[in-house]
Amino acid sequence: MRQFAVIGLGRFGLSVAKTLSEKGHQVLAVDKDEELVQEVSEFATEAVQVDSTDEKALKAVGIMNVDVAVVAIGTNLEASVLTTLILKELGIQHIVARAVTDEHGKVLEKVGATKVVFLERDMGSKIANSLVSPSILEHIELSPESSIMETVPPKEFIGKSIRDLDIRAKYGLDIIAVRRKEASREASGELNVAPKADYVIKQGDIFIIIGSNENLDKFRKKYHIEK
Repeated sequence: MRQFAVIGLGRFGLSVAKTLSEKGHQVLAVDKDEELVQEVSEFATEAVQVDSTDEKALKAVGIMNVDVAVVAIGTNLEASVLTTLILKELGIQHIVARAVTDEHGKVLEKVGATKVVFLERDMGSKIANSLVSPSILEHIELSPESSIMETVPPKEFIGKSIRDLDIRAKYGLDIIAVRRKEASREASGELNVAPKADYVIKQGDIFIIIGSNENLDKFRKKYHIEK
């Protein structure tokens, strides 16, 4: 079980905190607004009313104990940047920060954010799923019933062909593409769309799979991908 801090409990932060809590993780929820803190206290492990730009206050609530901090502060860009800087100085290894503009995102990266997300591009639940599932590189909800998942294939799949795996029959899922993982984290790698049945899975391949959320959950649990 990992420990998370979610700082800023607007719609985005609330979504992140709720998703993480539903997945059984410990969530420290932080905001200056008492009403928002009361709302999230119904499901978060701990919810505190704190000014996140106050380093002493953050220390007092045990922020240094979390594995990942999510800075979900919305329109107050100064507070967003300062909070990220404080978390970095306190030694938080993984800081995910919400950016409003590209320029804001660049500043967040410079002061210590390890991942920057944009509200217009990333839903809170999607970010939460990626945080708790390190083998899942991307999870995009197409509808309440189905999703696309980009993931590292289970080690049992290496050296086997797509025909041999037959995940459509076994799990009701379709491999819509395979991407080669490049050495550089910034390189996306060669994408093989609609790979043939005789394609053999190699070390370093990345699956892009589509299917129902129910079947994707079964697949994750079968191969211990989610946790």
